[in-house]
Amino acid sequence: MSLEAYDYPLPPELIAQEGVEPRDAARMLVVYRESPFRAEHRRVRDLPAYLRPGDLLVFNESKVIPARLLAQRPTGGKVEILLVRERAPELWEALAGPARKAPLGTRLALLSPRDLRPVPGLEAEVVGVEPGGVRLLRFQGDLLGHLEEVGEVPLPPYIKAKVPLERYQTVYARRPGSVAAPTAGLHFTPGLLKRLREVGVELCYLSLHVGPGTFRPVKGDPEAHVMHAEAYEIPEETAQAVNRARVEGRRVVAVGTTVVRALESAFREGEGVVPGAGETRLFIRPPYAFRTIDALFTNFHLPRSTLLLLVAAFLGQESTLEAYRLAVAERYRFYSLGDAMLIL
Repeated sequence: MSLEAYDYPLPPELIAQEGVEPRDAARMLVVYRESPFRAEHRRVRDLPAYLRPGDLLVFNESKVIPARLLAQRPTGGKVEILLVRERAPELWEALAGPARKAPLGTRLALLSPRDLRPVPGLEAEVVGVEPGGVRLLRFQGDLLGHLEEVGEVPLPPYIKAKVPLERYQTVYARRPGSVAAPTAGLHFTPGLLKRLREVGVELCYLSLHVGPGTFRPVKGDPEAHVMHAEAYEIPEETAQAVNRARVEGRRVVAVGTTVVRALESAFREGEGVVPGAGETRLFIRPPYAFRTIDALFTNFHLPRSTLLLLVAAFLGQESTLEAYRLAVAERYRFYSLGDAMLIL
């Protein structure tokens, strides 16, 4: 696989710095998994026109936590912390910057971002250093209870504007744990969800807590790329709904690449999608035989990213690059707060 094939030129002004309001007014490029290449230009609010009664839409209901923290060493030096995931109660995997200021055994006081003063009773200790610079932090005090006070929105590095947490959150988010939004879902409004139900579309939910590795480009040999582990959970009713749709020949439509990875990770030959919790490092890239989905609603992704490679595995490399060239020419908005693509 040549990674150069998954580069594309993007004018910087097409990187969305804020979301469209209302959310479902964002543009939607509709493309088809057929030859020759065919595409249509619509809005997200037009989605019900492309779905059939009996189609099953699967959403990721993971909720973004204010995972960017500022801490202070006993000597007074500042350390920025990005929470990655909770490994056990009060024990978190995290990234620290600069890493050299957070060696094993370092004690850190959490600071309020408003006045940069220590929050009484809320501290952390570096109790482990793992490959890739990951720190294990054991917190003292109720971290989750204080997150709204001490944490900030962990926006992607390409978003320079201030974005409130509620705008970087899906309207149906309810399971805290992500440090980055499952961005395809940012386009949905309560009204659009209601209209989808009214036309006979079935909705179901799972969770995959998105980690910071989602922004990490693939470098070198894709076969050597290691994905960060991400926790997922498939409820019993969701597994049943997906398996029932597959048996009955109804389309399963994934809202976002995180849904694809969760469903594919939970699939077992002879059983279908198996409910329960787990962790996944699944890296979907061409060629790949999908077992669980028939259509994909997604955003426009970074060059050389694992997300772009997943889309190419589903749509095909040539059609994916053609779709991206068209989106650039038509001035679509890119990345987390940008426009959407529906692949049928």
